Amino acid sequence: MNLLNLFNKNGVNPKDILMYLPDAVFIVEEETGNIIWVNNKASLIFGIAREDFPGNNFDDFVPQGMELAYQSSCKDVSVIGGAAINDKEFFIELSANLLDTQYFITIRDVTEMTHILTQAEKTGRLNKDKNLMLTKLSSEFKSPVQSILGFSQALNDGLGGEINDKQRKYVRIINKNATELLYFMDKFFEFASVESQLYQKHLQLFDITELIQSVIRENEVTITTKKLNVTTDFENIASKTVYSDETAMKMILQNILEISIKLTEIGNISIELFNPSLEDVAEMGITPIKSATETSYMLIRICDNGIGLQENDVEGIFEPYTQLDKANKKNLVRSISLGSAKELVRTLNGAIWLQTEVMKGTIFSVIIPVENGAVPQDE
Repeated sequence: MNLLNLFNKNGVNPKDILMYLPDAVFIVEEETGNIIWVNNKASLIFGIAREDFPGNNFDDFVPQGMELAYQSSCKDVSVIGGAAINDKEFFIELSANLLDTQYFITIRDVTEMTHILTQAEKTGRLNKDKNLMLTKLSSEFKSPVQSILGFSQALNDGLGGEINDKQRKYVRIINKNATELLYFMDKFFEFASVESQLYQKHLQLFDITELIQSVIRENEVTITTKKLNVTTDFENIASKTVYSDETAMKMILQNILEISIKLTEIGNISIELFNPSLEDVAEMGITPIKSATETSYMLIRICDNGIGLQENDVEGIFEPYTQLDKANKKNLVRSISLGSAKELVRTLNGAIWLQTEVMKGTIFSVIIPVENGAVPQDE
């Protein structure tokens, strides 16, 4: 059956339909591979007059073109191939359908998109390799800072002999700055490790309430110094035992709680657990597993009544790279911590977000799956 005759039988002029389509169109004999007809776009893509196509073999324009057409037609998918005409090489996306003895083939030039994807893949690989290198060298970077911290503390404690008040002031400044630098480096290398996918999940059953209490204890000195009141509410969950990655969850909670403490000078911080509805889970962009119930997911909410965040501070808060052009160092450190938390939450197939209001406080929320089968395993 001739495809052009099929159009004409229905009173439709094929030129009106096919001639000005945005993709190149070829009608090709299945048995011989000879080209019967092409549209204007084919002429533009291949740089050849339309009248020069008929009678030529399709493989002359697209190497192994008939094989690609066969694969596309059988699998009902587009395939990627290459073409070369007059020393011009480019990538094409080919789709084909077979009607009796003729292929209806559409071709799109995807050279530019292929170059973009290749460059993006190369850039992503370079970023991963860069972060891998930084992570492996983290101890080399931190060791000098740790030495400065240790010796400055020793001087301040008088282990190196008596120092006068002015010297003590300088030593304390050195110690304080070294402490802040070491904290920043810890968070930076943590983020580099998570982003480069070096972190390997270890899924197991554990008590989420005990984990939260341990994170609170690790921050007890700061909490006590600032005279904050930290409360917990675990009454609204069906089970304290969850199936997830305990180490990842501890890092997530630690990073969020540290930020909440920094934002709160006087007042309260509360940590609450809930089993969210499946509608709430889906609303946050998580696709619930088929067997999911109301207890398959857990919502962790950390609320403070601190100073809150300005609107311009919230923008890109989970994306450290967006903070590089901002002068506020606190924003960058905060964003690195939350960037690590976001990456870890993502690996657990969860969601993280915040709500904040200046001088009223901030609410950090995390939803994670807590049943076997809901958390993706590492390949």
